[in-house]
Amino acid sequence: MALREFRLPDLGEGLTESEIVAWKVSAGDRIELNQVIAEVETAKAVVDLPSPFAGIVARLMVDAGVTVAVGDPIITVETADAAGEEQDAEAPPPNLVGYGATEESSSARTPRRFAGAPVESPVAAPVPMAESPAPAAEAPASARRRAAPPVRLLARQLGISLDRVEGTGEHGLITRADLERMSSSPTPVVSGDESTLIPVTGVRKLTAKAMVESAFTAPHATVFLQVDVTPTIELLERLRGQAKFRGSRLTFLTAVARGVCLALADEPSVNARWEEGGIRQFRHVNLGIAAATPRGLLVPVIPAADTLSFQELDTALTELVQTARAGTTPPAAMTGGTFTITNVGVFGVEGGTPILADGQAGILAVGAVARRPWEFNGEIALRSVVTLSLSFDHRVVDGAEGSRLLAAISGFLADPARAFVS
Repeated sequence: MALREFRLPDLGEGLTESEIVAWKVSAGDRIELNQVIAEVETAKAVVDLPSPFAGIVARLMVDAGVTVAVGDPIITVETADAAGEEQDAEAPPPNLVGYGATEESSSARTPRRFAGAPVESPVAAPVPMAESPAPAAEAPASARRRAAPPVRLLARQLGISLDRVEGTGEHGLITRADLERMSSSPTPVVSGDESTLIPVTGVRKLTAKAMVESAFTAPHATVFLQVDVTPTIELLERLRGQAKFRGSRLTFLTAVARGVCLALADEPSVNARWEEGGIRQFRHVNLGIAAATPRGLLVPVIPAADTLSFQELDTALTELVQTARAGTTPPAAMTGGTFTITNVGVFGVEGGTPILADGQAGILAVGAVARRPWEFNGEIALRSVVTLSLSFDHRVVDGAEGSRLLAAISGFLADPARAFVS
């Protein structure tokens, strides 16, 4: 028998830490290869963590609710691997993105550096591995004062600082009942100046860093255009009644996404990014869709969206948004985007200046579709009008190219029959 440590792996694109939301096993349990042993939250998503080997759980080294750095040991398992009596302490943890873990070799390996993420997914600087992590039972009170993501969200909504809450769950974990008791207390949970400091973690922390890096590294320019999209709205209504599209949502966002893909085929200079030494132009449109979720802003990606039919694109968009709002989007599904759409119209907003995703040269903000007086066939009529706002990296895209792209997208929305039925 060998006692083997499993260290927290890099769950995708250079993420440097994750929180143990919940353990799915206990000490003494027998586990199989690839069995889910824990639910962990990264800065991007809540994901299942599979075991890289089979055996008997000897010890859980981290309490649920504690954030640990990539490379820190989280569990020890007794295995039948006679050759692995002493596991290499510097052996790199497996990368489990998109596939199950495999049995680790017990032979010595070259130490791994946990590098930062590529430009598609900026993250904070790596956290060095702890040489001798303290047992979970010896963690300070502040480290134990943790809560699962839904409980943290409730705390923010109630204006309660978790630092002031004594958790009644296992190992001091804060529960929903703890917050409900605090919210019903006659004494409000605020600091002396009647304000509350909300820790910035997870998606919010990653988004803030990405926005700052993008704003200060890429020279933004934005162009705006109001478009009469009545033909698109009417076409979508007709298509929903056809047997071919029965069961499809066929939203206006689908029409915009289709228009973006077609327009980028005519203006590929915007489907690109700035790199040292040149401009990298992409063959396919990996379309990012900004989605507001209870955990913050997520931007999952539809790979090669330009190769999908109108109906296929609608299905992909529906599944993408549902998965993002459920908090089950894997980290790997939020990387590799080449162009992004953000639909601010769902909040009733008419337009704005969207900030580029780091490593992309273009982002389109879609405003609310509203009925407005509009010149039509020489007369004033009520029409469905939308404001489109295109921001672009001026190192990669000239004003003429950005304006042509926006005009092309608008053209497809103003005359959609040739674009949205294939």
